[in-house]
Amino acid sequence: MSVTIGELIGNFILVTGSVIVLLLLIKAFAWGAIEAVLQARSQQISQDIDQAEQARLNAQQLEKEGQANLEASRSEASQIVEAAKETGKAQETRIVAEATEEADRLKAVALTDIEHSKSEAISAVKTEMSDLTVLLAEKIMGANLDKAAQSQLIDRYLDDLGEA
Repeated sequence: MSVTIGELIGNFILVTGSVIVLLLLIKAFAWGAIEAVLQARSQQISQDIDQAEQARLNAQQLEKEGQANLEASRSEASQIVEAAKETGKAQETRIVAEATEEADRLKAVALTDIEHSKSEAISAVKTEMSDLTVLLAEKIMGANLDKAAQSQLIDRYLDDLGEA
């Protein structure tokens, strides 16, 4: 089968003409729709990119806010701990001061009681001594004793004092 140049040129012109007619028909009837679909797709892609960028910015903002909230929470927790420590120290100081004051008061009361008891004991001893002295004087006055009897009376008196 041999094809001549004329047939080739004719086929070429026919195919080229058909393609041109097809392109003109597509341009006349379908090109607007194709262009609209491509334009819509382009806009959709652009919107998706913008939304993704906005979402990224929102995520960054939320992360910053989260970090700020976390830092604020840490700071607040630290302040609460410091306040609790200060309150504890203040209470410790107050309790120690109250305990010291109470101990001093009890010590003063005890010293007063000791002094009172001491005074009473001294007074009782003085009273007892004066009673014994009077008793001894009565015994001495009541009996005229010689030196041996006086010595014996004094020894008995001292023995009585030792027993009392």
